[in-house]
Amino acid sequence: MKKNLLLALSVLTLSMVGCKEKGEQIKINDEEMKYEVDEFADIQVLRYEVPGFEHLSLADKKQIYFLSMAALEGRDILFDQNNKYNLAIRRTLEAISENYKGDKGSDEFKALEVYLKRVWFSNGIHHHYGEEKFLPAFSQQFFADQVKSLPADLVPVKEGQTVDQFVEMITPVMFDPHVMAKKMDQSAKDVILASANNYYGEGVTQDEVVAFYNAMKDPNDLTPLSYGLNSRLVKENGVLTEKVWNVKGLYSPAIERVVYWLEEALRNLHNPGPYREEMLSLLIYYYKTGDLSLFDKYCIAWVEDEGKVDFVNGFTEVYGDALGIKASWESIVNFRNENATKRTKIISDNAQWFEDNSPMDSRFRKEKVKGVSAKVITVAQLGGDCYPATPIGINLPNADWIRKEHGSKSVTIENIMEAYDKASLHTGFNDEFVYSDVEKESLSKFGFITDVLHTDLHECLGHGSGKLLPGVDPNALGEQSSTIEETRADLFGLYYIADAKIVELGILPDSEAYKAEYYKFMMNGLMTQLVRIEPGKDIEEAHMRNRQLIARWVYEKGRADNVVELKVRDGETFVVINDYEKLRGLFGELLAEIQRIKSEGDYAAAKAIVDAYAVKVDQKLHAEVLARYKGLNMKPYRGFVNPVYSLVKDDKGEIVDVTISYDEGYAEQMLRYSKEFSTLPTYND
Repeated sequence: MKKNLLLALSVLTLSMVGCKEKGEQIKINDEEMKYEVDEFADIQVLRYEVPGFEHLSLADKKQIYFLSMAALEGRDILFDQNNKYNLAIRRTLEAISENYKGDKGSDEFKALEVYLKRVWFSNGIHHHYGEEKFLPAFSQQFFADQVKSLPADLVPVKEGQTVDQFVEMITPVMFDPHVMAKKMDQSAKDVILASANNYYGEGVTQDEVVAFYNAMKDPNDLTPLSYGLNSRLVKENGVLTEKVWNVKGLYSPAIERVVYWLEEALRNLHNPGPYREEMLSLLIYYYKTGDLSLFDKYCIAWVEDEGKVDFVNGFTEVYGDALGIKASWESIVNFRNENATKRTKIISDNAQWFEDNSPMDSRFRKEKVKGVSAKVITVAQLGGDCYPATPIGINLPNADWIRKEHGSKSVTIENIMEAYDKASLHTGFNDEFVYSDVEKESLSKFGFITDVLHTDLHECLGHGSGKLLPGVDPNALGEQSSTIEETRADLFGLYYIADAKIVELGILPDSEAYKAEYYKFMMNGLMTQLVRIEPGKDIEEAHMRNRQLIARWVYEKGRADNVVELKVRDGETFVVINDYEKLRGLFGELLAEIQRIKSEGDYAAAKAIVDAYAVKVDQKLHAEVLARYKGLNMKPYRGFVNPVYSLVKDDKGEIVDVTISYDEGYAEQMLRYSKEFSTLPTYND
């Protein structure tokens, strides 16, 4: 199992340069304002632009349109995957919001609007990043009264259920903090029973899941399927069985619509190239059959395709399953940024050098790095588990044997990173948390380019580096896989961003530039990412665990030499890096150990290092960070609304252009999507 989707970094880890004093209100200029769409709870919604779209050929524009429609049709699938009551709750809240007859300025209604916006953003009732259930600020009585006042056909009751019974069923799911408390619970004794996601049926246990899929595996199979990737595992009459997500199977109404638009894209191909037609055909056939061997063939064709317009569509990443088996539905449509891709091409062209000079044991290196393609992309549409919160980098496919034999495709999403960066200007964050003018100047000068480069190295080389030893199960690390894999990729990027080779290749202009990324990473891993955690809670999300694991490990190991220091000044804590060269050495030392754990499938060592460094939070430091951050009036999480594409046709009905607009608001977009792209039944048993 491979974890390669780098979640979008928040304002905490991007370039944040400003001069705001504590508590001072600032005026944002028009250039920054155009990115802001909405704010609520702990979230800011932004707008991203699609530079260069107008200059694409008509054929490429049509491909983006059809693939974008396919990206939107799977939205309901993710809601249902995240929790079996999510569609019922979303549809009920939307009905109340649109049919409310009372005072829309009341506290109760305003609280309902915020809760609905959060449900839209998280694709359900659990926090998109923290995994815990967020609770409504309106009363149970208000909710019950509003449901009962709706027209009967707008209440999504189960068959044979009354409205009162529906309210009785859904109220504890929404309001009781102990019912379905976490979407994914990695700390529980049984991570399957304790998780509220909908990848497994009632009563299915962790031991049963492991045994079920282990029985499918042949240890001598060098090209194993991704067993369980596209199905829900349930018990029927006491017997475990898979309900496959495909046409004619589970989620069929939505998948049929996805297939329709993929077939339109296939039908409208122009100069498809050697792999494009094969790739689309295989994906369509896979959706129709659910055959995982077809998914592998599609992945190979996808890696080999070099078209300007590209996409991800399907059951892809396994972060949402505590055991890393089941994949959430996602989609991204994009096209190549030709200028910026020159940077990643230099990196990918030198992939073998980086592999050969890695600090990992030679037993774990690839003798020959194959098919590493890297590019910078402009995102044109986000869908499923990439929307509204989105990645800034992707490296796929996930199957280790495909990566070894056929290579991988790595992308950095620069227009998303640019939107984050511009929206982060003048926040005052650096003045609050960065130690001195030396670090601030470094961040101002090199913060954005080193951030982008770290993403390039993480995706292009980090995830593509190393190999499993013969006979090692790709799922050997179980619930620790996500954290270990993201740690490995981040460390690869951190180690090499400081290498003289990077300057020699002309990727960075200065041998001191890497220090901006080192400081930002350590500050985030040790301190500032904690604003995303509720007081008293552990760290659950894999990327956050990865960052704290690295930062805490090197901090502890470097204490004797005072490599990194947590220095208190005027009662406030700051990260200070005293020896950047030794810090790089520690990154390399940890990379070697993490690669060993991965290559040998050493579950015990993976669990030990994650438990020791990645999970627990320093509560005193946490309280301090939260208090200081609160004064900045910032939101720790960000996401995006999509642009809107429209077909332009001539008198004969032929498509002559595709236009793009950026006028749609957040609630407006979400309500439209719920009307136009909502084909699943409310309950998908």
